[in-house]
Amino acid sequence: MADFLAKHRPPEEIRKKVDLAWRIERHSVLIFHIRPLWREQSQKIEDSVAKATYNSKTNRWKIYWRRADQKWHSYPPYPEAVFFDEFLTVVDEDENCCFWG
Repeated sequence: MADFLAKHRPPEEIRKKVDLAWRIERHSVLIFHIRPLWREQSQKIEDSVAKATYNSKTNRWKIYWRRADQKWHSYPPYPEAVFFDEFLTVVDEDENCCFWG
């Protein structure tokens, strides 16, 4: 994740306005932007970028993106990855412009 974040994080001088982070939630890894709430700059909000959920039955990572309906949807060209690094490559390349817009 360190190399991925180093590549995608905004320049240090604007990271108080927008930044990129990640966290683990149960069997999932979430990548998201952090930015101030427009009405209340002291409050931070998170905008989802991507999610990978590990399925122990198939030994694969399911790849998701968050649509405008605020629900996670399978990423059409690559719904799964065998290795976590493959997930990061899919998000990085973003063939369908779902993760980065």
